[in-house]
Amino acid sequence: MRPTALMTAVLLTGLMTTLLTPTASAETNAWVVYPGGKGPGSGKHIVFVTGDDEYRSEEGMPMLAKILSVRHGFKCTVLFAIDPETGLIKPDHQTNIPGLEALDTADLMVVFLRFRNLPDSQMAHIVKFTHSGKPIVALRTSTHAFNIGRNNQSKFQSLTFNSRSPKGGWGGLVLGDTWLNHHGHHGRESTRGVINPSLKTHAVLKGVTDIWGPTDVYGVRKLPGDAQVLVHGQVLAGMKPSDKPVAGRKNEPMMPLVWTRQFQTETGKTARVLATTMGASTDLQSAGLRRLLVNGCYWGLGLEKQITADSDVSYVGNYKPTRFGFGAFVKGIKPSDHALE
Repeated sequence: MRPTALMTAVLLTGLMTTLLTPTASAETNAWVVYPGGKGPGSGKHIVFVTGDDEYRSEEGMPMLAKILSVRHGFKCTVLFAIDPETGLIKPDHQTNIPGLEALDTADLMVVFLRFRNLPDSQMAHIVKFTHSGKPIVALRTSTHAFNIGRNNQSKFQSLTFNSRSPKGGWGGLVLGDTWLNHHGHHGRESTRGVINPSLKTHAVLKGVTDIWGPTDVYGVRKLPGDAQVLVHGQVLAGMKPSDKPVAGRKNEPMMPLVWTRQFQTETGKTARVLATTMGASTDLQSAGLRRLLVNGCYWGLGLEKQITADSDVSYVGNYKPTRFGFGAFVKGIKPSDHALE
């Protein structure tokens, strides 16, 4: 019997899954997996998707994944932008993130991307997860995660950051806004997180008392009506946490810095979304920000009753992040270099 187009597609999908599954020996060096263990996260799988050019997500996200794995029991898989010729992590390689098949069975996606132009075969896994109704946590440049508009062969062009339909592409659709500008002076004015007093009892903020980071506040236009702004970004006059707020319009009013929303997917399901325009590897030296993100993973997964104000968000092993900047990433790093010590 001659196979139909649908049968052929199913057969090819099965073959590709076998070849590209994260347990396949040919691909085991392209990502890192931290096993789950005892704790509230036992039995849950979080997949981190990284690749942002500038803010060292390839450093910060493995650190956060180790905390969630070792301290909280989640299984965590971290994917990277990989140079296919060398097999090394190359954050400014915009067209290859191996292992996205892991999203097909993941419980939560943590995304930290910037201007990726991935092939349709890889984008399909991100889009499938996006509309699955499962939770998403997004950091910093994920508001402008994709720049697919230059690829007129892609069926996912509409998800590019400056798309008109949906407005703002993936960021506008899922997070509520896309790239606007640097509201603070990049590299000169740091960020103090100011908790919204009307939402101070929100589960994501439990135990969070101090947030500061050296990256600047991003501009945010207007978030959708379902968004709840948990933290606003106060622009500081310098690059130290002790610096004073900038006087005038930059802080009147302050921009949203952390927000949640209920994303209505095209499948009719509702996904919990937590977004923040902070998140550089150096920002994550703030224990308050780490706690907020760990709490956010719990909240996304419906585990808010398991959140405690004193849960352990300390580093697992050493953490010495690289300062943000284009081309500043450490060369010659393999995914396996991020394995647990």
